[in-house]
Amino acid sequence: MNIQAPDELTQECLAYTDAHLLAYPVEYIAGIDLYNAGEFHAAHDAWEDRWMGEVGRDEKLFLQAMIQSAVAFHHLQISRPGAARQMYLRATEKFERLGKNVFMSLDIKGYQEQLDCALSWLLTAPDPRDVAPPEIVPPTIRLLPEIGEYD
Repeated sequence: MNIQAPDELTQECLAYTDAHLLAYPVEYIAGIDLYNAGEFHAAHDAWEDRWMGEVGRDEKLFLQAMIQSAVAFHHLQISRPGAARQMYLRATEKFERLGKNVFMSLDIKGYQEQLDCALSWLLTAPDPRDVAPPEIVPPTIRLLPEIGEYD
């Protein structure tokens, strides 16, 4: 499976700002860094550390969707497209249940569109192992400038 590493973030299009560093939990920011580096299992671990703690309902649902989207790419890295499809569908369902356009400064609709572009091929056959995987470019997470509240 060929998963292209995201382009290295340049100085003018960083994933987040100093304001985000101050506003959001360190696990969230660390997960973004790891995800953008193509370290999907490690991103999952960082977000899961936060998810397992005392967080509000919306944040828990959001983090679970982020974890599942990262795990989808991890499964592709280890040649498990069936498991990747399950995680992709679960992440999509969690984002829909969250019902927000933006959460923790992430444009959820934009992120979901990038997920769909990278992973919708998994839905084109009853068994994704029967489909020749395309070149996959995972989303690059870049937070919106506005700091949003979270629970």
